[in-house]
Amino acid sequence: MVVLKAGSRPPWVGLGAAVWVQIAAGNAYTFPLYSPSLKSVLGFNQQQLTILGVANDIGENVGILPGIACNKFPPWAVLLVGVCASFFGYGVLWLAVSQSVQSIPYWLLWLALCIGTNSSAWLGTAVLVTNMKNFPVSRGTVAGILKGYVGLSAAVFTEVYTMVLSGSASKHLLLLTLGIPVIGLVMMYFVRPCTPASGEDSLENGHFLFIQIASLTLAVYLLATTILKDYFALGDNISYVFIAVMVVLLMAPLVIPLKMTLFPANIKKLPEGLDETEPLMTPSSSLTNLGSYYESEDVTEVDLLLAVGEGAVKKKRKPRRGEDFKFREAVVKADFWLLWLVYFLGVGSGVTVLNNLAQIGVSLGVDDTTILLSLFSFCNFLGRLGAGAVSEHLVRSTKTIPRTFLMSVTQLIMILIFLLYASALSSVTLYTATGLLGVCYGVQFAVMIPTASELFGLRHFGIIFNFMQLGNPVGALLFSALLAGQVYDSEAAKQTGPNCMGPNCFRATFLVLAGVCGLGSLLSVVLTIRIRPVYQMLYAGGSFRLPQSSSGH
Repeated sequence: MVVLKAGSRPPWVGLGAAVWVQIAAGNAYTFPLYSPSLKSVLGFNQQQLTILGVANDIGENVGILPGIACNKFPPWAVLLVGVCASFFGYGVLWLAVSQSVQSIPYWLLWLALCIGTNSSAWLGTAVLVTNMKNFPVSRGTVAGILKGYVGLSAAVFTEVYTMVLSGSASKHLLLLTLGIPVIGLVMMYFVRPCTPASGEDSLENGHFLFIQIASLTLAVYLLATTILKDYFALGDNISYVFIAVMVVLLMAPLVIPLKMTLFPANIKKLPEGLDETEPLMTPSSSLTNLGSYYESEDVTEVDLLLAVGEGAVKKKRKPRRGEDFKFREAVVKADFWLLWLVYFLGVGSGVTVLNNLAQIGVSLGVDDTTILLSLFSFCNFLGRLGAGAVSEHLVRSTKTIPRTFLMSVTQLIMILIFLLYASALSSVTLYTATGLLGVCYGVQFAVMIPTASELFGLRHFGIIFNFMQLGNPVGALLFSALLAGQVYDSEAAKQTGPNCMGPNCFRATFLVLAGVCGLGSLLSVVLTIRIRPVYQMLYAGGSFRLPQSSSGH
């Protein structure tokens, strides 16, 4: 039984610490920064490089073990595994790129990249599951904020890469080897399960709004400073000042628990005999929530008899959508696989561009692809943060529109984006398509996470959410390694230079991805129609009705 930390401040301290962990967990997004060095220093062709990109995505998204571990071990233990994975995985890559060790086998590099990026799964799962349970009535907002910071991580690392590390891939890998473990070890004390808030209040909404504004400020700052660094020769002192300001902005969420300490709010005294450390999330009536409560593993015979006496429970039944599912119960549901397919088609097509972004830029005449990566990261962040806030508004509106409606819209837009990529009209279309794709790609993450928790509950959310994330590496394998890599190499073979140049390098890939997103948008419409009754039940009256079993940690 996990001991809950009582009080109003610890959840916000944990959320502030989670921001730093999520930045570290975004290490897999930096693959485009050092992939050119893997290709040049180690002499790989494009298909070998894209297969390493698949290893990058497999490591980042295969989180079944972290999902299981979250139900059995405290967050610090899960974080510790991520720390070790980062140290050993990226350590091997650093030895290879820095040529400290010669002739490391390709299979070992592939395995090391899997292990290094798998730190993302351990770090991200620990903080996401913990904070979703600490703020159960604000799932969309919390998922949007945390996944938004992961989306910003590429820009944070790019800032450090260009301004501090002088564009050195070996120094960057050394930073990942040592820096991520330091962040994980420092923050693991603060990421802990806490007593959830009793409900929705304006003060909590104000706190979330502050974090959203702080993260948006950081995103704009990162994009602006990256562009300045690219167009102007900035001295070392100015670069270090830019980095210092970035660190301050990353610490902004900690202002909330600091304010709560210095200016504590007046809290009404609880009735005598009520334990203030217990969550105040009692169901409004037996009939509305006891169906979920019945499925709780901790339910007693007395509770069951009382429920039967009230007429709320007649006999043991399987959970319904919106209640807590075990993984084996969720995996046989049609909505589970519909959500997985929609997510797979959306992120699989997006990650194909992300993994090949450097080569796409070079093929179209853009020599410095750091701005492309920063632009994608910034827009990816906007998609994640915006989808969290917008989807929260949609489900609480009078029409109660499921979050997956946003997946339908964005995958329709992605069809046009890939056609824009395929046209290769100018560098302007390249930057425009990359920015729009970043937004749409980010939406897929911010929508899938709270949707999975609302359909199948929070009790086993860790493993369910991580199984959903397998759509990312499966998509990378099919669309990036088997499609994009082969198309690129076949076009490169027709040319005399070492790199493929021109729009034909990826045009066939983009046309296929446009068709993939067409199928995804159709399936997401079907899913949205199917689950709308669930959201009408969960958000009746515009307020989330929290099943009591979902609050158990």
